[in-house]
Amino acid sequence: MFSTAGLDGFTDRANRELRATGESVRPRRNGPDNSLTAQESVIARLARAGMSNLEIGVELFISARTVEWHLRKVYVKLGISSRRELRRVLTDSRALPDGAGLSPVSSGDGAG
Repeated sequence: MFSTAGLDGFTDRANRELRATGESVRPRRNGPDNSLTAQESVIARLARAGMSNLEIGVELFISARTVEWHLRKVYVKLGISSRRELRRVLTDSRALPDGAGLSPVSSGDGAG
């Protein structure tokens, strides 16, 4: 946090104090981890397909509130603020693991 803010003196001091207590400083990654979990990926695709939170919850055996929670995390990770933006963002294969954003979601009409 200190190094991100450009406060090198505080960064060095925090590192020294952590080492003095026997703790180690975790190496920084090259940026935040914005990859979606498998559950977030499935929920995002179902929401993109037009399903409501309740319908997604029924499909995945979770509550509509849990769906809403996962979608909020998806929005933050993808840098969006609405379901409307999911279609645009999820057409990019980098947005979801293994190109999942490109695969169609079944319509749930029972055919097949």
